[in-house]
Amino acid sequence: MIFRNPGLVGLALACVLTGCGSAGEPEREAAPAAAHASLSSASFVGVDVCAECHAPEARRWRGSHHDLAMQVANAETVLGDFADARFSHFGSLARFFRRDDHFFVETEGADGSLAEFEIVYTFGVDPLQQYLVRLPGGRLQPLSTAWDSRPRAQGGQRWFHLYPDEPIAHDDVLHWSSRVQNWNQMCADCHSTGLRKGYDPAADAYDTTWQELDVACEACHGPGSNHVAWARAGGGPGDDGLLVDFVTDASSRWQFVPGEPIAERRGPPPSGIELGTCARCHSRRSVLRETAAWDKPFLDTHRPALLDETLYTADGQIQDEVYVWGSFLQSRMFAAGVTCSDCHDPHSLAVAEPPEVTCAGCHRAEVYATPEHHHHASDSAAASCLGCHMPARTYMGVDSRRDHSLRVPRPDLGEKLGVPDACTTCHADRGAAWAAEMALQWWGGERRQRPHYGEALHAGRARAPGAAGALVRLVADSRQPAIVRATAVRLLQGFSPAVAAPALERALRDPDPLLRMAAAETAELQEPGARFELLRGVLRDPVRAVRIEAARVLADVPAEQWDASSRRAFEAALGEYRRVQRFGADTPEAHLNLGVLHARSDALAQARAEYETALRLAPWFVPAYVNLADIERRRGDEDAAEAALQRALVQAPENAAVHFALGLGLVRQQRADEALAALARAAELGPDNSHYSYVYAVGLHSGGRTPEALGVLAKARARHPGDAELLLGLSLLSRDAGDTAAALAHARTLVELVPEDQAAVQLLREIEAAAGRPD
Repeated sequence: MIFRNPGLVGLALACVLTGCGSAGEPEREAAPAAAHASLSSASFVGVDVCAECHAPEARRWRGSHHDLAMQVANAETVLGDFADARFSHFGSLARFFRRDDHFFVETEGADGSLAEFEIVYTFGVDPLQQYLVRLPGGRLQPLSTAWDSRPRAQGGQRWFHLYPDEPIAHDDVLHWSSRVQNWNQMCADCHSTGLRKGYDPAADAYDTTWQELDVACEACHGPGSNHVAWARAGGGPGDDGLLVDFVTDASSRWQFVPGEPIAERRGPPPSGIELGTCARCHSRRSVLRETAAWDKPFLDTHRPALLDETLYTADGQIQDEVYVWGSFLQSRMFAAGVTCSDCHDPHSLAVAEPPEVTCAGCHRAEVYATPEHHHHASDSAAASCLGCHMPARTYMGVDSRRDHSLRVPRPDLGEKLGVPDACTTCHADRGAAWAAEMALQWWGGERRQRPHYGEALHAGRARAPGAAGALVRLVADSRQPAIVRATAVRLLQGFSPAVAAPALERALRDPDPLLRMAAAETAELQEPGARFELLRGVLRDPVRAVRIEAARVLADVPAEQWDASSRRAFEAALGEYRRVQRFGADTPEAHLNLGVLHARSDALAQARAEYETALRLAPWFVPAYVNLADIERRRGDEDAAEAALQRALVQAPENAAVHFALGLGLVRQQRADEALAALARAAELGPDNSHYSYVYAVGLHSGGRTPEALGVLAKARARHPGDAELLLGLSLLSRDAGDTAAALAHARTLVELVPEDQAAVQLLREIEAAAGRPD
């Protein structure tokens, strides 16, 4: 088992809390941000210079969440109670106080002892404010005890802990002093302008610099010196020196058509510049370039997360903190051409109050702001557009954020898939079945009969019968959001490579880079020759996120298989991939990825060094232990492999992957009883990974305990009814146990599930022949 971090350098948590963004539809994403020859020569000038000509925009920006993203800590900027206020969290004490004009906290430091730390910066402003302290090595760290800046009537004006339900010891990965909570790596690029991280791997230290300590004009528009020079020279036609200009063509505006309830955009669609710029911070993503590149499309500078199971519900609703982009990309609004500034003022970030005023700009109030539409009293909170179409979820204890997928409520999906729905979010005392019945009475059956991509994604996650075909059809349906189709591509990793191959070919030709990126990643499971044929053309993809993923997947292709031209493209893309990892050298994920890269080319010493570096940075980072153990196995040192896994168990005693790897190692050492115990523990701790149960069952069968093995497989199949590997195991073990009828039934089900799998077809034929019922 080899771990790789799919996010390249980890999915950084963008911390800006307002606005929205997207990578754009295919034709929009393909167009880079307005590029000027002045990119390499431009320098930052600062917001005060911009305000000389753009005073109205600067006035609206002043006091916005962007303006207040970070501030020097002083009497005007600190909102929290520092009058010797005390706060306790599971017995861990924090005292907030002032000394002269400076602000301090006395709390548990990285070594577990109480110490004083000066507050150097404030971090955010509403609905909470965090505080940054300085640690050795140039690190800025946000305290986990934050100030609730909401009014007292709303429960605010108090200290609270961001992890209220669990004790956080000084050596915990979530402790405020840990690497995971580091501002320089996790937050800085979205809370400041013109950032240079300045990480020195040799010293494991930062010399982080910025141009402005907030999200100012040039964070979005790019360095402005050439634009200022153009303006001061009198302006005129031609290049105005501005790297990114969001001004929409005056002929492009939303207009109501007589007789139609929803406005249409007249004129050219938005270019995607604005959406891609907002997406850089308003998305769950990792960074692909050390320095900002305002002239590049979003996926050339960042690698976004898709609708991953840990981040989104099966139908695409927000679950973990995902920062808008992935939600908005699913919306009908986005598909119709809506962009961020259609709803948000791009400088103040505000939405009209009440928000329904904004909605009415495109949705006729006389049609939608009526009980006939929303089925609630007009003066009630339930009549709000946002309540039904943008339900909120609370993060960081107090921060309510709305789902930007702007979806039509589908309580029938809540009943069918177990996902949340807007109806029972308010009517918490009623169940999904009640909500689905009410929706049926109000809107009839047409809506619930309409297929929803959530059904295919749910089936794919569960590997349910028919899931592979549903995913393949979803990939091919260009009417569906690109992020949904890309997610379907990735879910095909759980199915036969033969099933996935045609969908991958289609996705790699798709104009949207999200699909090409997902297909390049999923192609890793293809047979080496097929993988090479699929991906060598993608090495020249115009978007970095795509071509470096292709290079990573092709890293173990033998040199003799390459033609000279493809080899040059591969080396260039692989060099980009390595640079991305070097930029992320302050994260264990980057070293994990470099270790995997070395391991694929049999450079075992280099791989081992990268894994050990990852563990020096983050002793809790379990994937590096597992991969290190695999390197020791390949070197022929089973004792060292076992030692690495035992180190992992000290950090994560209930990690299923570690127990599984340990079990395999003990099998190789012919320590059967210990191996079975470890494999049993893996299956117990990781029931969502059917392979653990399969391997455990094989081990039981090898030890003569076939009835127990069949029981393990049957239990796992009840959880994963469409899992081909489990069906294969049930068929083979039933055959070996002499139960030909059961073997035949399982083999037939397997062939129905994967008819293109010739090994499954051959197995069925053999069992039929043994049963005396040949084709």
